[in-house]
Amino acid sequence: MQTHNLDHRGWQMPDTLLIVFAVLLFAALLAWWLPPGVYQTLTDHATGRQIIQADSYRAVTDGAALAWFASGEKTSILTAFYDGMTSGSRHNAAIAVVVFILMVGGSFGLVLHTGAVEQALRWLIAKLQHRALLLLPVLATLFSLGGAIFGMGEEAMAFAILLAPLIRLMGYDAITTVLLTYGATQLGFATSWMNPFSVAIAQSIAGVAPLSGTGFRIGMWLIFTGVYILWMVWRAERHKTRSGQSEIFSLTHSFNFGHLLVLLTLFTGLAWVVWGVVSQSYYLREIATQFFVIGVISCSLGLIFKLNKTANLNSYVEAFKQGAAQLLPAALVVGIAQGVILLLGGTDPTQPTVINTLLHHTASAIAELPQWLAAQSMLVFQSGFNFFVTSGSGQAAMTMPLMAPLSDLVGVSRQTAVLAFQLGDGLSNLFYPTSASLMGTLAIAGVGFADWLRSMWSLWLLLTAMSIATVTLAVLIGF
Repeated sequence: MQTHNLDHRGWQMPDTLLIVFAVLLFAALLAWWLPPGVYQTLTDHATGRQIIQADSYRAVTDGAALAWFASGEKTSILTAFYDGMTSGSRHNAAIAVVVFILMVGGSFGLVLHTGAVEQALRWLIAKLQHRALLLLPVLATLFSLGGAIFGMGEEAMAFAILLAPLIRLMGYDAITTVLLTYGATQLGFATSWMNPFSVAIAQSIAGVAPLSGTGFRIGMWLIFTGVYILWMVWRAERHKTRSGQSEIFSLTHSFNFGHLLVLLTLFTGLAWVVWGVVSQSYYLREIATQFFVIGVISCSLGLIFKLNKTANLNSYVEAFKQGAAQLLPAALVVGIAQGVILLLGGTDPTQPTVINTLLHHTASAIAELPQWLAAQSMLVFQSGFNFFVTSGSGQAAMTMPLMAPLSDLVGVSRQTAVLAFQLGDGLSNLFYPTSASLMGTLAIAGVGFADWLRSMWSLWLLLTAMSIATVTLAVLIGF
């Protein structure tokens, strides 16, 4: 299988952490240059949330000077990272989000280490490999579900290695492999109703109940996934080089009762998460614990049924650490992002902060726009910001503290602001070279980035139009 190695000799896009540190320094300049401001608030009796009065902004000129290093309660440039990680209570501090990300990532590492997901896919491929028009939609749906349920993304690279020979033998080109794996995961990521690494975090930051708006988002996922699959199959058939297989592709699998139990544990556990959030008001602490229980039970089943022949208890512990380590950069971005917020004064509208000043100027710029157009500006902003910060949880931590109160000022619901975030964040991952998972999957499949863009322009137009229509509909129905 031919692959394209990424050239590391020339200029490289800076790492996400470097970009976020640059944002931190830029925030320090803003805090030095812009005067802080305050708002007056009113209580929304329907939700109990404090709502900013749009015409109540007042600049404050006697703010304390910004320091490089400071002791006490004030956040300085050099203490912003630590302060961001440790501020707040046990339930709403950045460290709570960090631990949530690491625990969920580690728990999914345990599930994947059993081999149940891989063997289930192998079993499915072996059953359907001679029925391509059925295999492609079924696999794309499963990968989209993976993106929607547990933020599947980097894992697509491993499955691309597995599927590339089969896709080639079926007569389809290498781009079909990328569309089937990574592309489908990002579509699910963008239209998810419960992704713990994007929607759940964005909703918690925005003060929106976790898993609220599920009905709308499930409908959105179904429509986007259906359209995506139709486009993918249409394109795959147009570029098919032969109608039948001239070679026999032998794919072995060892899917058994133990693997089935692990999958049942996963989906039963996800149903438990939904029940807990909806009926028991579970939050980050409880949800992280639920995912951990799913991982522990899956690990136990793996050991009892010897699902992974080379696995032992130590290897499952290592799988947990690797799953958590894979998401450590995203967790660190959350801490730095909170440090940026603190450096700008925090998010309390009644206290002098530079964020209030930024809100005032941004809201003034779009105040005369219709609500649906103001929501589109949020979508455009999130899409552009994702070029620099490709981590969903990191982008939520950096943008939602500004977007949530901004939505109050321009008359757009916070739920719609979260919707604009997830569509702008997830779908742009299909086209940005700053996405390491995209570039890695392209390299595995042997597809050049320029070739990828040439093949994707019509899909980009289609998904952009659907995103605009979805956000507009959300505004019109008061989502």
